[in-house]
Parts: sequence; structure tokens; C-alpha cells
Amino acid sequence: MEILRTENLIKTYGTGENAFNAVDGISFSVQEGEFVAIVGSSGSGKSTLMHMLGGVDRPTSGSIIIDGEDITTKNNDQLAVFRRRKIGIVYQFYNLIPILTAEENVTLPMQLDGKKPDSNRVDEIFEKLGIAHRRKNLPNELSGGQQQRVSIGRAIINDPAILLADEPTGNLDSKSTDDIVSLLKLTNKTFHQTIIMITHNLEISKEADRIIRIRDGKIEEEV
Repeated sequence: MEILRTENLIKTYGTGENAFNAVDGISFSVQEGEFVAIVGSSGSGKSTLMHMLGGVDRPTSGSIIIDGEDITTKNNDQLAVFRRRKIGIVYQFYNLIPILTAEENVTLPMQLDGKKPDSNRVDEIFEKLGIAHRRKNLPNELSGGQQQRVSIGRAIINDPAILLADEPTGNLDSKSTDDIVSLLKLTNKTFHQTIIMITHNLEISKEADRIIRIRDGKIEEEV
């Protein structure tokens, strides 16, 4: 089942002679449960693409259909609700709330949506991510790898349609990098979570089911 599709996606910056397309006519689809890596060097357009997929930025033209809904047609309020319920994001720098415990950070999206967290799901997430013993710790009491595990837990707590991982290992040492990539694969297999990982790292991209290479705002190759 198709969970995401982009159609002729374009993002233009500047006007007149100074206009350029950071994303230039990108079309692709992702099936439910797939683990896809989008790879490109700095300036390739991959981060701009991720921001549009996550509903953080809007395309100049084209469409983004996630779980059957075109997010480009939603107003800001509708988009905020859709993001919270349907899109999980793992950032390079974790973006945890420093005054909240690991458990409070993980359950925050549900709290913001007025939902009571399912204690069984919370327990399962902490167990699978290997941080059950750290759930009452604040972020500054956790290592970088542990903070990224909390970030993954927060991203999947609402069972989103897609999880976007934005350079998830860019701020980690080699051991933590291996651990986080393994956890993303575990999340993909155990929770059947669809994952789109944005990275410049060709080695970790090989762990995905499919690689989409981007260059100059266009899809250069799919393997």
C-alpha cells in the first residue's frame, strides 16, 4: 500500500533572474513499511525536500500525498494537527525539552493532542529502545545516543504514517551511529514503521531498503 507520493514537487527561492529551484520536479512514492534513504551532498536539495515532506515548509508547486491526504492543500492549523498525528520526525540535534524527563518527552505529542498515553505502548517503546532504566532522567543526564533513542520514541509514540529521520547520526560517534541505525531498522521491522531517512552518509544509507540519490534538486538515481 502506498503511504506517500510526491508529484512534480518544486521549491523555488528568489525571483526573476535570481530564481532557482532547490527542489526541481521531484516525483516518487513510498510503500507502507518501507525504509527509504534519501542521499545527497550539501546543497543537493535533500533537506529542503525533507522540510516539505514534514509539512514544515510548503512547495512552490506540486503535491505531497501522505496516507491519502494532500498536505499542500491544508491551512496552517490543519497542517499542524496533521503533522502531530501523522508525521514523526527525528532530528540531528534531538530537540528534547530540557525540563522534561525522557518519558515526558516521549509522551509529549500525545499530551499535546489531548490523548492519554497508552502505558503498554510506552513500556514497549522504552524496552525496545533499550532505555527503560532511563525513563525518569532529564536529557542532560543522558548520553547523545540515549537522547536520540528518546527522540525516536517521541517520533513513533503516535504511530505516525511516516517517520522522517533528518541526518539522525550526524551528531554521534561511530558506535552510537551504528546503534541508532540498528534502532531505526528495529523500529521499521518491529513497529512496521515507514521510515524516510535523509543523509549524506552513503554507508548508513545502504541499510535502507531503497536509496534515492538527489543532485541539484532532481532525482539522479534510485537503487
